[in-house]
Amino acid sequence: MSESSLRRTPLYDAHLEAGARNGALRRWEMPVQYRGIVEETSHSAQPSRTSLDVSHMGEFEVDGAGALDAVQRLTTNDAAGLEVGQLQYSLLCYPDGGIVDDATVYRLGAEHFMITVNASNIDKDWTWVTEGEPAATWRNESATTGLIAVQGPRAEALVNRLADRDVTAIGYFRFARGAVAGVARADLALRLHRRGRVSSCTCRGPETPRVWRALLEGGAADGVAPIGLGARDTLRLEMRYALYGNDIDQTTNPLEAGLGWVVKPAKGAFVGRDAIERVRADGPRRRLGRPRDGRPGDRAPRVFRGEGRPRDRRGHVGVVWSIVDRFDRARLRRDRSRGHRHRARRGDQGPGAPGPRRTHAVHPPHVKR
Repeated sequence: MSESSLRRTPLYDAHLEAGARNGALRRWEMPVQYRGIVEETSHSAQPSRTSLDVSHMGEFEVDGAGALDAVQRLTTNDAAGLEVGQLQYSLLCYPDGGIVDDATVYRLGAEHFMITVNASNIDKDWTWVTEGEPAATWRNESATTGLIAVQGPRAEALVNRLADRDVTAIGYFRFARGAVAGVARADLALRLHRRGRVSSCTCRGPETPRVWRALLEGGAADGVAPIGLGARDTLRLEMRYALYGNDIDQTTNPLEAGLGWVVKPAKGAFVGRDAIERVRADGPRRRLGRPRDGRPGDRAPRVFRGEGRPRDRRGHVGVVWSIVDRFDRARLRRDRSRGHRHRARRGDQGPGAPGPRRTHAVHPPHVKR
């Protein structure tokens, strides 16, 4: 894809001014790093709070009579249980149980919802929801919406200083209308929500640079700094967040990906329900390997050791996260508990590996012990 055809967020100029090294992310030109991915992800070097541009994400709103029913039929989680001002992680699925996309569902009103989807899937998802529920009233707000994630141990305090309301009173997976840095609710629909150490500011596109500058200037004395999507990918691995296109896609059943907790068959019919329940009854034929609690998962993550390859201070070459293992589960548990290495089968070592190698189950980088 040519550079001229790539989409840009409202913060494109701000990224260039900050010295970002941009790269192509599907159809978007986004900052991959500023000071270096290792520095931006390392706990020893990472600022107490960072700002991340995620304005490339897609936002669809649906409201009016039947909005709740439409969301219930399209998503796997139970949106009926949401209160106004609450959000949930959910999935859009195909009839065969494959994943269209993972999404976040916000309840803005009794019959008013916003669904946030992955940037690379905006066009596909828009077609899916509008053709799947054509009777509902849909609005695609993706091109006019900016989204900034502020994360770190003191991210909440930074946003709280700039907001017109007490951000600390906003509960987990909740949001509220407010104003940040003088960008008032009369000018935009601005929402704040807290996910652990993350606060997000959603605003109308033209106002996004103003909020971004205020966050950086407001935290300058404490070392606040922007981070790129390279750091985002590392940090999401530590939290075991699946990335669509890497870890999950249309061939992945939610139960294979460990996402059964957002599938609520008791709520009634939804797209993909029958296929997912058949897999539940028969048992998944594979499981996506992901780290758990700062440690490699039971199945897939492994480190490959080879002559002439760069290693970290522990002598490790790297960790493979997004694969489905061919190893016996009981053997992996035993080896990991003993801290022993095990033998990888040919074909399990990753592309280009010439033959079997010894592997280690190790802590992922940047996890505090």
